[in-house]
Amino acid sequence: MTFSPQLASFLSFRDKDACIAARGIRREDITTHWNPDFRIRVEDDKRAFYSLFAQDLVDRIRAARDEGREFVAILPVGPVPQYAEAARIINQERLSLSHVRTFNMDEYADDEGRTAPADWEGSFATAMWKNFFGLLDPELLPHKTNIHFPTSENISSYSTMIEDAGGADVCYGGIGWSGHMAFWEPQLGAEFAGDLDAYRAAPARTVELHPMTIMQNALHSFGADWSWVPPRAATVGPKDILGARHRSFWLDGYLGGGVSWQRFIARLVAHGPVNEFVPGSMLQETRCDYTILGAVADNVEINMA
Repeated sequence: MTFSPQLASFLSFRDKDACIAARGIRREDITTHWNPDFRIRVEDDKRAFYSLFAQDLVDRIRAARDEGREFVAILPVGPVPQYAEAARIINQERLSLSHVRTFNMDEYADDEGRTAPADWEGSFATAMWKNFFGLLDPELLPHKTNIHFPTSENISSYSTMIEDAGGADVCYGGIGWSGHMAFWEPQLGAEFAGDLDAYRAAPARTVELHPMTIMQNALHSFGADWSWVPPRAATVGPKDILGARHRSFWLDGYLGGGVSWQRFIARLVAHGPVNEFVPGSMLQETRCDYTILGAVADNVEINMA
């Protein structure tokens, strides 16, 4: 008996055939891509995964110093473990970050669009100071005026701030369960009526979080309490991510016990159609390193364990 239900009504991406095709990509084929500049790799060892991420960041900071230029980076809060390793290397090398400017991708906001204060325990600013900046020796830190977070006060000019800094040398990030990059959510695609050029040029703004994002972040950061996750966020837009000189995305969504929330979306983003309802799919057309933890690259299969 054939059983082939339609996609749930709250999903913005409705191409069932594309979903079936993405689901069917085997682990051994996941790194093959039509764009040679979209470089997919799989790293099985979890410690090596975060070490590679940390080394990528430190190498870029060091290279900019050696070349006598500023280094501008768009940074995510997640993944997280690489930051402690990067801080260790920076402290060990006595690598000054005086030439570094950082722009964090996003920050939570309430229902009226007011961003969380930096001292709220769930804020991304708090997480970055706890997991990275606060681990650096004070004399190595960038100047405080060069560490930026999106807020309800600056979000309308945040993209301009990045441009005024010379544009981002690199945008780091991950991929959300909904397919978002930063907090640029799939439902936003409906605003652009198929105009992908306008979509790619969309700047930073405050957005309503997708239900899948609420659930994902509840699971990872709020003790699975979805009532605790703020409903909105200030976030960079496609303009900022796609406008960076390089992109480096890291997918580590494995919970253990064979459970990964990221196996399907990793495939749909990397191998599905480029479209406005899977925001991360825009990365396919760019120069981008796309590193997948081995357990995330495993095949998408039904398992009632």
